[in-house]
Amino acid sequence: MNSKDRTVAAATGTVVLGRRPVSLDSDVGVDFIRRCARNVEGLLSEREVRAKYQLSDDDWADLAKNEQLLSAVRTEVDRRIANGECAREAALRHHARAPSILNEILQNETISPRHRIEAAKELRQLAGGARENMGIGEKFIINIDLGEGRRLVKEFDQPARISRDDGEAHD
Repeated sequence: MNSKDRTVAAATGTVVLGRRPVSLDSDVGVDFIRRCARNVEGLLSEREVRAKYQLSDDDWADLAKNEQLLSAVRTEVDRRIANGECAREAALRHHARAPSILNEILQNETISPRHRIEAAKELRQLAGGARENMGIGEKFIINIDLGEGRRLVKEFDQPARISRDDGEAHD
């Protein structure tokens, strides 16, 4: 786990998972803190967290008494809110339900034809996937550290290069 991932692990202490103590700053402990934070945010259910770590009713109830764990989870929730991670994940989950809702609108004959056509257009756009929604190029960023706090940053948008059957690339 890299140092960026360890930002969660400022907590000390242990938690009992699967009938054995686990340090909160271990890989398993950090993962557990993250999953608990996602549970608090409503992005993971209690059932999902409990199943992952095989927690009984008593184990789950004991977690509420672990002050170090609770503090670590609050800190992680605050971190995820501050850097936008919570909002991005919530938005992705909501967006994943859009095709079902659009299909309901499309299939409902009591809804205005105009709205049904719009739903069909949106479904077509979603069905095209990332390939249609992405730009035709890739972005390359070159960072050069010149020392003394000076940096040179150059961004390039390059068109996609597609290989021909003969192995040569073309634009």
